Amino acid sequence: MSLKNRKEQRVVRHQRIRRRIGGGTPERPRMAIFVSNRYMYVQFIDDEAGNTLASASTLKGGWKCNLEGAKALGEAAAQAAQAKGIKTVVVDRAGYKFHGRVKTIVETAVAAGLAISAKTEEA
Repeated sequence: MSLKNRKEQRVVRHQRIRRRIGGGTPERPRMAIFVSNRYMYVQFIDDEAGNTLASASTLKGGWKCNLEGAKALGEAAAQAAQAKGIKTVVVDRAGYKFHGRVKTIVETAVAAGLAISAKTEEA
C-alpha cells in the first residue's frame, strides 16, 4: 500500500505507536497530544472505560500555537491532571516527532509534577 501524503503517514505512525504503548488505565492514563497549525490539545484518557479524565488546550487558554504556548499548555495540562488525582501517565505523541512543541509540552508537564514512568515517580 502506497501512502499518498504526510497526513496518512502520520496516521500509520500513530497506529504503530498505539500498538506499542497499549491503552491508558485509570491509574496510568494515556496523555494524548494533538497539534494542528492553529491549536494544541492534551487529553488524559482512560482507554478501559473510554473516558476522557482531564484535558487542556490552547483554544481554552487563549495561547498561541508556538513554543511559549506549548509551555503554558504543558503546565495547564499538568495542573488539570493533578486536580483529578493523576500522577503517572503514558505519553501518546500521535505520530508526531518528539521535537519542538510536542517535546516542550511533555517536558513542561513533567517539570510541573507529572511522571511518565515508574522510575520518574520514585526519584
